[in-house]
Amino acid sequence: MDVRIEESWKQRLKAEFEKEYFLRLVDFVKEEYRTRTIYPPGSLIFNAFNLCPFDKVKAVIIGQDPYHGPGQAHGLCFSVRDGVTFPPSLVNIFKEIHDDLGIPVPKSGNLERWARQGVLLLNAILTVRANQAGSHQGKGWEQFTDAVIKILNEEKNNLVFFLWGAYAQNKGAVIDKTRHLVLESVHPSPLSAAKGFFGNRHFSKCNEYLAMHGIEPVKW
Repeated sequence: MDVRIEESWKQRLKAEFEKEYFLRLVDFVKEEYRTRTIYPPGSLIFNAFNLCPFDKVKAVIIGQDPYHGPGQAHGLCFSVRDGVTFPPSLVNIFKEIHDDLGIPVPKSGNLERWARQGVLLLNAILTVRANQAGSHQGKGWEQFTDAVIKILNEEKNNLVFFLWGAYAQNKGAVIDKTRHLVLESVHPSPLSAAKGFFGNRHFSKCNEYLAMHGIEPVKW
């Protein structure tokens, strides 16, 4: 199946695109976009991959599913478009970056600047119905993004994986901690951030690890 996705990812994922589950997923997603309001816009479903080619990946942040409010989701986990109010988890992410590295809170919640530096902002599920969180769970996206994580784990070395919350930690259970740095804490959601997200210093730890392996740190 010809999927419009950045070429280096297309080559590595072509076997997934031919599998029965993925063909069923495509049929489901097409019908959803035809009959309902779905986020992100169809052209941005694979935005995380298109902005961060396989060979450039140095860090991976795993989210769950896209924001389901109008104008928010654009294919990068935790990120919103320019001019959109920061969702609560993103507010807390910026607070931790400020406390950890002293970087001022940015004016925009658009994290494309991270993606272009090699941070894969990967949601486990890549589409969602408007105002219905988790509405595309169990349709095949999880299997697809599991394959992405498996390929990264096996084909690259010295990546940094950010696993915030039990969902991301379960999804990242396959990662080989002898080859990659795995940073785990509670989720940055206001429900849990005070129980271990604040003060986790994941952003400085990531950059220290990258520098130690001769990889350009991320300008958070």
